[in-house]
Amino acid sequence: MGGVVAGLPESVADRGLLRLTGSADHSALWLGMAALLATRKGTPRRAALRGVVAVAGASFAVNVGMKPAIARRRPAAELLPVHRRLITRPTSSSFPSGHAASAAAFVTAVALESPRTAMVIAPVAATVAYSRVHTGVHWTSDVLIGAAVGSGVAMATRRWWPVRESDEAQARPVPKAPALVEGKGLVVVVNPVSGDPNYDPTADVRTALPAATVVRTRADIDVAEQLEQVLAQRAEPAAALGVAGGDGTVAAVAAVALRHDLPLVVIPTGTLNHFARDLGVYDLQEVVDASGAGEAVAVDIAHVEFDDGTGSRTRHLINTASLGTYPDLVRLREKWQSRWGKWPAFAAALVVTLRRAEPIEINLDGQWRRVWFLFVGNGPYHPHGAVPAFRDRLDSGLLDVRWLRADLRWSRTRAVVALLLAAIGHSKVYGERQLPELLVQLPNPEALATDGEVVGTATHLRFAVAGRLAVYRRNESNPRWVDRIRPHHRRTAWLGEVSRGRWPKP
Repeated sequence: MGGVVAGLPESVADRGLLRLTGSADHSALWLGMAALLATRKGTPRRAALRGVVAVAGASFAVNVGMKPAIARRRPAAELLPVHRRLITRPTSSSFPSGHAASAAAFVTAVALESPRTAMVIAPVAATVAYSRVHTGVHWTSDVLIGAAVGSGVAMATRRWWPVRESDEAQARPVPKAPALVEGKGLVVVVNPVSGDPNYDPTADVRTALPAATVVRTRADIDVAEQLEQVLAQRAEPAAALGVAGGDGTVAAVAAVALRHDLPLVVIPTGTLNHFARDLGVYDLQEVVDASGAGEAVAVDIAHVEFDDGTGSRTRHLINTASLGTYPDLVRLREKWQSRWGKWPAFAAALVVTLRRAEPIEINLDGQWRRVWFLFVGNGPYHPHGAVPAFRDRLDSGLLDVRWLRADLRWSRTRAVVALLLAAIGHSKVYGERQLPELLVQLPNPEALATDGEVVGTATHLRFAVAGRLAVYRRNESNPRWVDRIRPHHRRTAWLGEVSRGRWPKP
């Protein structure tokens, strides 16, 4: 192909290709695109970060690993027309193409997070790769192998940083959830101080659910106690409970719903909305659709019983609980993840937290251990044997228990190295179990955190699945919602059909 390209007639594209290939020197083009994507929160920012990581990995593999090991002469410059030659020709080995590797790494990494964005970037990446042959600095095989290496490095990032293939966890449908048309029969608690400090969702909730009873939280009374008072004063029993707020508020209302055997409506207005995101509810319109149609799924709610020195207490949890250094780790991760993404923020927080940490003695189901922290998830978290990132099932009836041992020599260093090598699940410092109940004993009181909030100290704890709630979630397979399905969900559903050998209708 190189000879064919060398014989192409002069065109206006020559100058453009020279400029484009120069803009990709030292990955400047991809870093610029990443900076542009990073200005938007959420998926674009995660795509930018994954792209930069992939480009760095591909550049290292090509320039440090492959080029010094495989010497190959570049195409002869004199065979190429003068108007297509680079002013400064590279002198390193021709094999493989670093530009092609970086281009493929960036677009592949972006595609893992945001396929739509990758469709815009892909033509630019392909043109950069081709420009290396067009300007006579690489053979075609250099470009093809370089692109393969870059794509491979980008795909390998999933081992350290899992990509969620669906934006909602699996859960069994509840066939007889009451339909709450316009919110009729619904009592919804709104926490106006959750999430964005400049946004009070109360008015939007009242507009979207005009028949619902809306209760705003007060600073002088516990959320659960306030809701119990409202329910006791109602002339008619409530058909369902709802909550607009962060995970702490959701957990409090979920406990009341479990106590009264009522279905739950979750409106995500908190800062991170971990529970709502695992549930697959992302905005108020989805809440209106699902509650109005009576579409719901079964979701486990866990609890922890503990003694804080003043008496026995019970705390419900919808996401996670933790002992030891994990509460500090969570705080750091949540502080950094809006900028870096969840996994990179977790990795950085783990290194910083372990450096400062003090181990704790803990008895797990009759066996004493010395650990850095204990993590308990309400349901199995994905991936197993790695950093817990998200749940892929909400009704398993199991707790996800993980810990990091402190009784081994160099345990902190071993944990960090294993994390960097994506082998933490195979390391002796890491432990993981899934079980329906967990008994924990500590010789000294330790801080207990549930759903990211420190709720007290304890020496004796019992974790268990407290029960199962019907929680409203739109059934995306229902034809009536097809025009409202989230683009990411539609894409993953389409890919799932293709992977099962069926070609879905557009």
